[in-house]
Amino acid sequence: MEHADFEAAVGDALDAVPQQLLAMLDNVVILVEDEPDGPEKELLGLYEGTALTDRGWEYGGVLPDTITIYRGPTLRMCASTEEVVKEVAVTVVHEIAHHFGIEEHRLHELGWG
Repeated sequence: MEHADFEAAVGDALDAVPQQLLAMLDNVVILVEDEPDGPEKELLGLYEGTALTDRGWEYGGVLPDTITIYRGPTLRMCASTEEVVKEVAVTVVHEIAHHFGIEEHRLHELGWG
């Protein structure tokens, strides 16, 4: 899958998230990268920042949080375009949930792991 098609899949996944939920995102950007940095080479997505539940009165003047969706690991994991689209949708929801303070174990319990 070409980079532009993968980015379109991420855009489609974001379009499927309810507008009320997207409106609650605060100071966050969503990026697409080919490969993760560091030792976790099969990471599908990553949330970096301060979850909304951890922000206090002192929060401010900071760079945006980032949600990064990784193309390479997703393509290696999936056998078809349909699988890629489904996995991207799950990954986008998973990382947005981290922004809202939902922990990894709870996401797995809910089927978004």
